[in-house]
Amino acid sequence: MNKYLLLAALLATLGACGKSGSDASSNGATPEASAGKAIDFVTTQDGAPLKIDVVLFDTPSAKEFLATGKNPYIGNEEAIAKGKKVFQMYSCVACHGGHAEGAVAPGLIGPNFKYAKNATNKGMFETIWHGTNGGMGAKGIGLMDPTDPKNGITPDEALKVIAWIRSQGTGVTGNE
Repeated sequence: MNKYLLLAALLATLGACGKSGSDASSNGATPEASAGKAIDFVTTQDGAPLKIDVVLFDTPSAKEFLATGKNPYIGNEEAIAKGKKVFQMYSCVACHGGHAEGAVAPGLIGPNFKYAKNATNKGMFETIWHGTNGGMGAKGIGLMDPTDPKNGITPDEALKVIAWIRSQGTGVTGNE
């Protein structure tokens, strides 16, 4: 389903709930996505609702994650290689180390996590997307640099980064 059909279906769903079309621009992981129920995201900082425009979930894998919270890239060698490149490109290695083992920032490979929610792919996604109280800024597209709405990583890239991180660890896949 292309992004325009997805948006049209979402608008129809919101319209049926008595919401105007203008509400759709501020939607995020709403209770109903066009293909069914979507997971609800929360911030790592305080657990507040985290709104992410569903249109950003524009690949089959990202859509699957939005619907289930499971990362379809776990174990996918091509995605893992891409995730490693993105991890390096955004200088994550400077703080988290070359294998996500931790340096000046916490290790990301488990089995123990600074933020327990990072043991799940949904939780790690939320942390990457919106940042932490501990000094990590948001990496999500449009959040990383508010002056440039195209700067930052996409949901699909975040899932690939998570797949690479999981490949470095001790058997934590986050999909349990």
